Amino acid sequence: MTDIQFGLMTRGQFEEKDDIRVRFKELMEQARTADKLGFSSLTKGSHYSSYPLQDFQQIPYLSRVMAEAPNLRLNAGIVLLSLHKPLEIAEQIATMDVMSDGRMIFGAALGYREVEFKAFGTTQRERVQRFEENLLAIKRLWTEKKVNMVGSHFELMDASANTKTIQRPHPPIWIGADADPAIRRAARLGDCWYMNPHVRIDTIERQLDIYKSALDEYDKPFPVEFPIRREVFVARTTEEAFRIAEPYLSLKYKVYHEWGQDKAMPDGDNDLGQAFEDLQRDRFLIGSPDDVAEQVIKLNKRTGANHIIASMQWPGMAQNQTLDAMHLLAEEVFPKVRQGV
Repeated sequence: MTDIQFGLMTRGQFEEKDDIRVRFKELMEQARTADKLGFSSLTKGSHYSSYPLQDFQQIPYLSRVMAEAPNLRLNAGIVLLSLHKPLEIAEQIATMDVMSDGRMIFGAALGYREVEFKAFGTTQRERVQRFEENLLAIKRLWTEKKVNMVGSHFELMDASANTKTIQRPHPPIWIGADADPAIRRAARLGDCWYMNPHVRIDTIERQLDIYKSALDEYDKPFPVEFPIRREVFVARTTEEAFRIAEPYLSLKYKVYHEWGQDKAMPDGDNDLGQAFEDLQRDRFLIGSPDDVAEQVIKLNKRTGANHIIASMQWPGMAQNQTLDAMHLLAEEVFPKVRQGV
């Protein structure tokens, strides 16, 4: 069995009242701490117009992190690919792969928020076509000297990516997917499905059948690296973990609900507005070190996930609470999990 890796997800989202300069310094401390504690990767998501939250943008953020944390792989997880043009993204990710000496992961998905589509001059209706065209063009730009390709929203005429990636043929491509059709698309186009951070594990189990069936159809092997993102919090006792995490996680998922994240989720598991007691069940990894280790082992056995991307800070949470949880996760949960799988 492949060893389980643990990554850190830093959303970089904070309340309006926060001093964002202070929060940035705290995030860099988290990155350095993750590097020292033996985390494998650091992930930054991407949203625009994130009201009522402040947010850091993904590409400049990860470019700074690569200098702060020289041992961490860097996951652009995810790029909202249908909003963009392929030459821009191909050159940005390739540049970062060179600057980081081949540590980039390219995560990509459709996006779901109307404010973002309108701001970038596109629509929900166009997003699948744009996504597929962009991804094909990016792969070609990374692997070919010159590319000629006409898409619905771009034309490449003897175009080349100024920088080629260090990783060959290109960085790992993780495709984020919530809905069942998107999971088939992830099997067809990606190196792996980057499993949904919001749905229950029983939903993931059902969707795994769709993913495996699609892999068989496209004659592709099950991925060696199989990542999933989860909300994670560890404290000395389970009661303390829930007491600390609940108010902050509740606020974050209230925002997700207001943004319409539910609409992108599969039927039967698409209510992020429910009471926290119901929301967290079979969804979040919260508890004492023993409890969380057991939950991670079960997650691995139920889904095959072997790269756990842990979100451990939410808007309003104090830095010491996040750092304490990171230490407990690395120093007590990591060893228990690796002994138990």
